[in-house]
Amino acid sequence: MSRVVVRYRVRRDCAELNERLVREVFAALAAVRPAGLAYQSMVLADGVTFVHVVDGDGAALRDLPAFQRFAWSVGERCDDPPEQHRARVLGSFDGRTS
Repeated sequence: MSRVVVRYRVRRDCAELNERLVREVFAALAAVRPAGLAYQSMVLADGVTFVHVVDGDGAALRDLPAFQRFAWSVGERCDDPPEQHRARVLGSFDGRTS
């Protein structure tokens, strides 16, 4: 299985805006529920470093107007620009599910 991992650091004054835009993407995903896509977004403890993990059909994500709004201006919010890396999953465990 292959995934894309994106990591970037926003300016402190843009962290709240970035988080709001990311939440809007998730609201749009919940409404559309595109098949074949898993997407996660995290903010690290510093409050300004964001990590996104896309698994599956990234086109379904890129086609969302909310994602386009987020992505269009992400560079303007960043101290460290987005770095995109392909990652190969070696294993996964979630003991919280039954």
